Amino acid sequence: MKFVAGLTCHLCGATYPAEALWVCVECLGPLEVSYDHAAIRGVVSRGLIESRPPSLWRYRELLPVEEPRTGLHSGFTPLVRATRLARELGLDELYIKDDSVNHPTFSYKDRVVSVAATRAVELGFQVFGCASTGNLAGSVAAHAARLGLPCYVFIPNDLEPAKILGAAIYEPHVVAVEGNYDDVNRLCTQIADRYGWGFANINLRAYYAEGAKTMGFEIAEQLGWRFPDHIVSPVAGGTLLPRIFKGLRELRDVGLVSGQLPKIHAAQPSGSAPVIKAIEAGLEFPEPVKPNTIAKSLAIGNPADGFQVVRVVKETGATGAMVSDEEILDAVQLLARTEGIFAEAAGGTTLAATRALIRRGVIKSSESVVVCITGNGFKTADVMFDRVARPTQIGRGLADFERVLGSQIGVVAAAAARA
Repeated sequence: MKFVAGLTCHLCGATYPAEALWVCVECLGPLEVSYDHAAIRGVVSRGLIESRPPSLWRYRELLPVEEPRTGLHSGFTPLVRATRLARELGLDELYIKDDSVNHPTFSYKDRVVSVAATRAVELGFQVFGCASTGNLAGSVAAHAARLGLPCYVFIPNDLEPAKILGAAIYEPHVVAVEGNYDDVNRLCTQIADRYGWGFANINLRAYYAEGAKTMGFEIAEQLGWRFPDHIVSPVAGGTLLPRIFKGLRELRDVGLVSGQLPKIHAAQPSGSAPVIKAIEAGLEFPEPVKPNTIAKSLAIGNPADGFQVVRVVKETGATGAMVSDEEILDAVQLLARTEGIFAEAAGGTTLAATRALIRRGVIKSSESVVVCITGNGFKTADVMFDRVARPTQIGRGLADFERVLGSQIGVVAAAAARA
């Protein structure tokens, strides 16, 4: 950690050592890791980073650990040039940052947990856990299993079955709490204080959040060490969007990328949109809401870092959009049909918000856009069952096929010719 300067309060600027602290004693503001950028500038280069294995640890000088212990294959997910989707949306240059294939649990959470779990071991925590809407539970359980740490994951009691299975398979203690995510988070804060356990997104949050920067690092590197014009990010607890910005700003500070930083837009479902409502109302701090949305991974009514999202959106000259459940599901299908990517409802939220921003003229057709997809659709497949066609039933012979589907053969041939 020779490049880590310590922890700094995001609100009042008070500084602390890089220990297991998560709130400023002066103003109760959140803490974030600060670095010696001048020293980093002297040792890192594009060539050095590109020579390293394709994981989030290729940027290790800008991450707050002594030595990586897990997540050695996490991160460096595809940045997909989405040409067919771009045509449908009327854009010239569109990319999907696809964390639906992140390792090992198919969500962006493998980034933040790789850092948090490594730091938990370094700080001597004997139990590792989290409060989760689903994806984080699976990632915490998987990385704890790899490290041999006892693990407790706390979830709302109405979580999707596939996400419960995605955590339980690693044999942590899964605790389903009667209530929503905000209730779960409050309980976990009390447990962390009482028992001294390491919770990824509570008393390890300052380190956990640093893992989210790596999505920004990768976007710039995969674009050929340049910034796009726009990035659209989903917002739940508010960790990702501000850290994408922090990561891009750090790349500029250490001399790896130059140019104007992108506008970073926020995407939320209308049933859980405290940040978007704050942006639209001109508020500095989001007011809590009671979530009611099909996108359960975004169903956080009182986002811990919501005020940071609002600040970054304003600082980059961006805005946000909230979209209905119907628009979310339409977008999930659109992404699958055009680019072969099956995103969970959170990804549908981000793409639907991008469509809304295009319609409003916020994003112009000639501008480059990156849409962040943070989780895999197979985790929330139940929401799509009623929206896909049922299999066509036929007998086992060729004549059965031609009798039922023969009229479609010409249509398929014509479509193939157009493609």
